[in-house]
Amino acid sequence: MSDERPYAVLDIDATLSDTSKRLHFIERKPKDWDSFFAHSKDDAVLEEGLAIATTLAADHEIVYLTGRPERIRRDTEKWLKDNGFPDGKVYMRGNTDRRPSMLMKLGRLKRLAEQRPVAVLVDDDASVIKAAAKAGYTVMRADWGLDAESQPTLFEAQESEGRT
Repeated sequence: MSDERPYAVLDIDATLSDTSKRLHFIERKPKDWDSFFAHSKDDAVLEEGLAIATTLAADHEIVYLTGRPERIRRDTEKWLKDNGFPDGKVYMRGNTDRRPSMLMKLGRLKRLAEQRPVAVLVDDDASVIKAAAKAGYTVMRADWGLDAESQPTLFEAQESEGRT
């Protein structure tokens, strides 16, 4: 049976998952991306993110759109399931894709919108939110996770290194 509800698109890192305990891996030089991603399976849940995902699932088809690399798909899907997140397709960054998150995510939003309406994008990254709003998408800034001013490491990595 095909689900024709509009999409609700949710980011994962710093929107649904608390990445603060693994930031130290990318605050040093050289950055240890392998460890940063390997420890994502241990992230705590951001309760605000879980509540929003659960609420949206009542009348939207949930889609998870993350900058995490494809190589950690199994851990990511297990984390979502084990922590009670609604079922949904997970779109991940290709293992060698280093485009800024804004470009990667807007490209995927456009492809999703060709299938059916995208009702909302929930993301913590201000540049993703700004670009998506400019492109005509309804957005919700996940301001309950990391703060870009006090924790710039993740936000810099998203745009300058194309990593999350």
